[in-house]
Amino acid sequence: MSRIAIIGAGVSGLTMGRLLSPRHSVTIYEADPRPGGLIKCDRIEGNLFHTCGGHVFNTRRQGVLDFFWNIFDRDREFVKADRNSSVKMPGGEEIPYPIENHAYMLDDDTLKRIIADVAVMRSEKGEPANFEEFLRKQLGPTLYELYFGPYNRKVWRRDLSTVPLSWLEGKLPMPTPEEILFNNIRRVKEKAFVHSTFYYEKMDGSQFLADKLASGLEIRCSAPVSLIEKRADGRWTVDGEEYDKVVFCGNIKHLPSMLRGVDVTGFAGDIDRMESHGTTAVFCEIAPNPYSWIYLPDARYDAHRIICTGNFSASNNAPGHMTATIEFTDSISHDEILRQLPSIPFSPRYITHRYNPYTYPIQHSDTRGMISALRRKLAGEGLYMTGRFALWEYFNMDVAMDSALELAPEIT
Repeated sequence: MSRIAIIGAGVSGLTMGRLLSPRHSVTIYEADPRPGGLIKCDRIEGNLFHTCGGHVFNTRRQGVLDFFWNIFDRDREFVKADRNSSVKMPGGEEIPYPIENHAYMLDDDTLKRIIADVAVMRSEKGEPANFEEFLRKQLGPTLYELYFGPYNRKVWRRDLSTVPLSWLEGKLPMPTPEEILFNNIRRVKEKAFVHSTFYYEKMDGSQFLADKLASGLEIRCSAPVSLIEKRADGRWTVDGEEYDKVVFCGNIKHLPSMLRGVDVTGFAGDIDRMESHGTTAVFCEIAPNPYSWIYLPDARYDAHRIICTGNFSASNNAPGHMTATIEFTDSISHDEILRQLPSIPFSPRYITHRYNPYTYPIQHSDTRGMISALRRKLAGEGLYMTGRFALWEYFNMDVAMDSALELAPEIT
């Protein structure tokens, strides 16, 4: 059996550990005191706090489904829920999500402008060059100014015309003009779409998922890695301990300073210039509501969505309470959180908050090409890369698992 070191015990690292451990001796290094990465949860006052987002399981990827349900008991350990989301407009209206399917609920003047946009959209030629152009061409200027522009500027905090489409591939709404009209006429609801249902853990949320993925694996927690070195005899060392191969599931921005024995200086400048956003997750008690996610385009506050994790499972709330996570892009102070909360819908009451410095990777037009070249170079040396921040990709949990599933057969 080969000895393999995995750097990082988030979803990608834990998935790689499960896949490789039957055939290899695997050790996982994790800087934090417990595994889970972005899916970790805490119990606060008896309520479950998703410390970054509100992670649920859904996928149309057959390989991921087979892998996941081979580990977990769908009927005993999970509940299946319908996604029920809403857009809270600046005027207070609650428009079901996706908003483009519910234009008929907007005022008459706005609806007429949207209809006029659709007529023009059908005749427009040329491919969009960036994210802003895509949204304007695909959904029309009225919906862009009403919701898609304000909401996405909150999330990404940059000029949307600078965002390449490759960055959000597979995550963009893709209705045609005809579909927008059809969905409004037929009153098509969210449940007709991909990911309209999801599975959620009955107890302890995605922390349960992380803990069960980690069970049986050799994980060294509170063990940040400082040196990964390729030796002259072809073997690797991780902080002095010998391995045959290494799987890097950490943050690529840390890799050049860790790595010795393989020259990656030609990539270091590009890696250093790569950008990302963090997230401040504010855990609150909120007014009871029926929603899963609430999207917030209102410019009066910086929060961009409310994730109503208290509705995902009854065990997420202490008796008599309803909780949710309110998300802000990047860091926001405690004082500023308290100042903004009274303006945010559903009367949130502050419980605690957590800042995660790395959550949303930002790609430029050459990012994927650069990382692909680095990945090929390192794989030839016996160091493999996968994971959201190793590959600088906007992976959801299922895509992170799928990336690991694709890589594992290469590591023999």
